[in-house]
Amino acid sequence: MDRKIEKKTWTLKKILAASFAGVFSVLIPFFLLFNDTSAKLNVEAERIIVCEAKRGLFQEFIPISGTVEPFRTFYLDLTEGGRVIEKFVQEGAVVKAGDPIVRLENPNLALQVMNVQSNFMLAESQLRQTRLTFEQNRLYKENQLLDINMRLSDQKRKYHVSQILFDKGMAAQNEYESNKELYESLLKSRDLMIEVLRKDSLTNLQLVEQTATSVERSKAYLRLIQSQLAGLTVEAPISGQLTSLDAEIGQSVIQGHKLGRIDNTDSFKIRADIDEHYISRVHESLMGEYEFNDRTYTVIIKTVYPKVSAGRFAVDLTFAGEPPEGIRRGQTVHVKLQLGDIAEALLIPAGAFFASTGGQWIFVVDQSGTSATRRPITIGRQNPQFYEILAGLQPGERVVTSSYEQYDTIDKLILN
Repeated sequence: MDRKIEKKTWTLKKILAASFAGVFSVLIPFFLLFNDTSAKLNVEAERIIVCEAKRGLFQEFIPISGTVEPFRTFYLDLTEGGRVIEKFVQEGAVVKAGDPIVRLENPNLALQVMNVQSNFMLAESQLRQTRLTFEQNRLYKENQLLDINMRLSDQKRKYHVSQILFDKGMAAQNEYESNKELYESLLKSRDLMIEVLRKDSLTNLQLVEQTATSVERSKAYLRLIQSQLAGLTVEAPISGQLTSLDAEIGQSVIQGHKLGRIDNTDSFKIRADIDEHYISRVHESLMGEYEFNDRTYTVIIKTVYPKVSAGRFAVDLTFAGEPPEGIRRGQTVHVKLQLGDIAEALLIPAGAFFASTGGQWIFVVDQSGTSATRRPITIGRQNPQFYEILAGLQPGERVVTSSYEQYDTIDKLILN
């Protein structure tokens, strides 16, 4: 009798396949979990700079360089040309306001002054003559009016007498009408003379005013020409130092020639250029610090010039107190311009890494100090010493702040 052979469910082949499948199901997650596929780079620890993120007081400021200039400078521009005939001081001298510096001669200008003086004297003479003529004419006509009034008064009596006699029949009509006509004629003559005097008075007044105005113009022009002649002796407009003088005896100079410059040495300012990146944040009254001879001086922005040239704009800063002793025109100074108030923040030292990352990420060193992993961060305010960290780091964490020139594509640094 045949015996039925039962088929085995688990064969050796199936057992081996199941075993391999179980092993792989365990190894693959383990491999994926513990095998780091990120880009790594071995770096010698001595070749990098590692700093710790700490909380501390932070103030945003920018370093700017400026040049010391006199607070007030006056340029000696000639209003009239001429030939230099005398020098009273030399370049570099200290002068007071009103001190003569050089004297010029200009024969044409002197001749022009003489002509203007002559015209002025003639205009004054004409004004006097006009007034005299008008006065004589007025007196003559007033005398005529007086004579008419006397005749009119006499004729008025005759007219009234003849009228009474005529009414009583004691005088001829012809005599009466003759006296009446003469009386009325004298009345018209008086009215006419009064009108003539009124019009002459108005005309005379207008002519005198016109002549007087002409005289005043001539007088003003004479003063102008005389001031130009006086200006041939160039005087110091302010007290200070004559820092430049372009004039030699016998030299001919034209109108507008820059003869020299006087600097007020009692006060100074600092002219500085700032990157246009900060133009919206820089304003008047902003303060800064300047060190000179181991002392710190406070400076204040007085003027902000809006014009931007070659990516920079200019500002003028003045000293909050007395300027430093020994400071000189043209000196270069370095100012820390404060852009904000002091406040507590999480800080890391400024470093070369910022040039490669733009402050968007940084390498953070692990607790063992054997590796540093790339991590995104957010940087806020900054100054030449520190960066303010807004997100991505905790106090006490250590970061690599040296150059990342070769680390752009690296995710992890292995520190040896």
